[in-house]
Amino acid sequence: MITIAVSKGRILLETLPLLARAGITPVDDPHTSRKLIFETRRADVRLVVIRAADVPTFVEYGAADMGVAGKDVLMEYGGGGLYEPLDLGIARCRLMLAGPEQAVPRARRTRVATKYVETARRYFAARGEQVEIVKLYGSMELAPLVGLADLIVDLVDSGNTLRANGLRPYETIADISSRLIVNKAAMKMKHEQVKGLIAQLEAATKTQG
Repeated sequence: MITIAVSKGRILLETLPLLARAGITPVDDPHTSRKLIFETRRADVRLVVIRAADVPTFVEYGAADMGVAGKDVLMEYGGGGLYEPLDLGIARCRLMLAGPEQAVPRARRTRVATKYVETARRYFAARGEQVEIVKLYGSMELAPLVGLADLIVDLVDSGNTLRANGLRPYETIADISSRLIVNKAAMKMKHEQVKGLIAQLEAATKTQG
């Protein structure tokens, strides 16, 4: 049995058609069911649907053999116990540094609001800049508006939310898409099954849209 961890939301929405092209369809609808573990029409594959930030942990520690996670989550996770064999090319966006349309002079150290604390820290360290990082879990655009932070590091898709709140993108930190990740032990112990699924998903990505 191969267990694949998938996160809720946009990634699940875009992963299910990809899995279907590889012959993997859940018996129950993950969008409406309260289940967390889903059997599929392939007897050798099941899905677990969890929070995005938990996918790498489930895979690294062997609770799932494979998973689908955004590159943003993987960058922040930073664990070495995973293989990342395939860019699935779905749920594309950008991780960006953004801030007010008009920069505001400040006497103190720059504050940056983000949920990507480790990624932001590495980014500013590489630029030789010292900043104060404020961890938030949502509504990043609000932070500069109320004086909580000067800049934000967040995912940007269309940029409409930034513009609606008087912010603009400054710089792209990374182009983001969802990646297939694999547990290292599963790659050895279930090699044929795992390699077969990787090949099927790779073929499925080439038939997208």
